[in-house]
Amino acid sequence: MKVLVTGVAGQLGYDVCKKLDMDGVENKGIDIADCDLTDGRAVMDAVSGYGPTHVVHCAAYTAVDKAESEKALCRCVNVDGTAHIARACAKAGAEMMYFSTDYVFDGVSKETPWEVDDPKKPINTYGQTKYDGELAVQDALERYYIMRISWVFGLNGNNFIKTMLRLAKERDELSVVDDQIGAPTWTRHTANLVADMLKSGKYGVYHAPNMGVCSWYQFAKEIFEDAGVDVKVNPIPSSQYPVPAARPKNSRLSVRSLDEAGFARLPHYRDALREYLLQLLK
Repeated sequence: MKVLVTGVAGQLGYDVCKKLDMDGVENKGIDIADCDLTDGRAVMDAVSGYGPTHVVHCAAYTAVDKAESEKALCRCVNVDGTAHIARACAKAGAEMMYFSTDYVFDGVSKETPWEVDDPKKPINTYGQTKYDGELAVQDALERYYIMRISWVFGLNGNNFIKTMLRLAKERDELSVVDDQIGAPTWTRHTANLVADMLKSGKYGVYHAPNMGVCSWYQFAKEIFEDAGVDVKVNPIPSSQYPVPAARPKNSRLSVRSLDEAGFARLPHYRDALREYLLQLLK
């Protein structure tokens, strides 16, 4: 196995490369400085030049609110860039793994977890481009893995946990939305699943969050509790925290797809949070 990983400077790509290194799998991580995903020729050259058996596509435009004012750029990276990667994989005979999001669902039509084949109705630009990226992969390839994850956090890069800890140093009181429900997901656990999935040949679409669900308010409370930080947190509805991009209220993802394929579920997010904080704060 020889794996090319895009987005190595981000949370997920960083952990995927670390896991592959630990497993002794030959790999190469690239980022924007190495290859502009929006340049089809550059992507083709990057893939053909390395000659991978697998490409793990972690790179993406992820600034959800900013995407509403940069729709063209977001689409260029998340859709066109993904299509370039998929076509390069097809030409090289490589398998591809693409990461998508809970934001492909509207989050309003039911209170149970979303199954992989439930209707896709993104309510923001980011979600729409990630879903269109899925379609680009499926259009170009037969051997692909699409993994939808949610509320991502990792050691490398910015995330909700780091933001909360930073704000707690600046304020005595914080207000956090309490009507959006989902599963925080640690990229280190995702990377472990990636390594197992690449060896499996069990292609398809998967939901792979950490187990358990919470609101952003509940997650903030747990972050401060586990980090030993004393700050007051107030629950508020999304209507009191207006942002450019609408968010799904229900971001629960069913892991039935993992169960049916025989992959291990990721640990509970509370366990992931505790272990993550031990590493982050040491």
